[in-house]
Amino acid sequence: MSIAARFLMQRGAFRLDVNIDVPAKGITAVFGPSGSGKTTLLRAIAGLEQISGGFLKVGSNIWQDDTRFLPPHRRPVGYVFQQPTLFPHLTVRGNIEYGRRRLPPDEKSVPLQGIIDLLAIGHLLERRPQELSGGEQQRVAIARALAVHPRILLMDEPMASLDDAMKAGIMPYLESMHRELEIPILYVSHDRNEVIRLADHVVLLDKGKVSASGALVDLFARLELPGPQGPAAGTLIKGRVAGRDEAFGLLDIDSGQGRLVLAGDDLPDGREVRLLVRAADVSLTLEQPECTSIRNILPAEVLRVEPIGKAQVDVQMKTGSAHLLARITAKSAHELNLRPGLHLYAQIKSVALVR
Repeated sequence: MSIAARFLMQRGAFRLDVNIDVPAKGITAVFGPSGSGKTTLLRAIAGLEQISGGFLKVGSNIWQDDTRFLPPHRRPVGYVFQQPTLFPHLTVRGNIEYGRRRLPPDEKSVPLQGIIDLLAIGHLLERRPQELSGGEQQRVAIARALAVHPRILLMDEPMASLDDAMKAGIMPYLESMHRELEIPILYVSHDRNEVIRLADHVVLLDKGKVSASGALVDLFARLELPGPQGPAAGTLIKGRVAGRDEAFGLLDIDSGQGRLVLAGDDLPDGREVRLLVRAADVSLTLEQPECTSIRNILPAEVLRVEPIGKAQVDVQMKTGSAHLLARITAKSAHELNLRPGLHLYAQIKSVALVR
């Protein structure tokens, strides 16, 4: 199952030209700078932008092609905007139930309690929007979008209007949605940290065109991508808690790179996690080190060495079934004679838990 979309539109100096095929499950982040066409793409999928000659297929259902255009009110989508746009004269309960009026009778009877519990808004149901914080309003807006039982949930920078404290407060609910909801989510953002924490798949937009599309963990390992890489370049690793050292407060993570040790002991065995290994926290050695304080040492094979200015290089490696990125000085790369195919050891100084 996938979501296939092709849209070509010229509006003044801006041109949208996209052709994507993304999974119809998990969270796909539409990522890029302001003005790259992220919101326009989302509006086209919702039917709010009628682009002549466009094509949209969701699973086995065609919503738009040369002969048909399903209007917005007939597209089973939930839409969460940057601003909550709640009705001030209605209670939270009234806002959530508002969109259900257009549902078929059999779907109207589906209880909302699961959504209310997921977003922890049960104690807010009789309040009005002006009595809520910004984060609470956005959680209600998400609940309203889910209440119509959408086939796709579209989220257009839902945390853009929130301050850092409110973002930190709403992020756990978005992560819970990722774990528990079956419907696909298209999540527009220009915030790299949001994408790292939430996305499974990423579509990179730049000036109205798709510069890259693929699994998040793969994109973060590709040196030619200017978007996610930069001063904080790194590798995103998916793993699972496999055990713990309670005496020293350490978690044992089973990942595609092998076993990794992470500080912390508050996650249950079996929990899926995301880890970020910053390229600057990876050092390289040709011989397996002994008597070292570094806990994570992985055998690796060099795939590519890419200069970063005059003084540094990025080293892309394969370790286990996955990739790893190291950023070291050009002098060190020269002294180690780094080249594709070379086998060495990667020493990871620090592993950060992302989710």
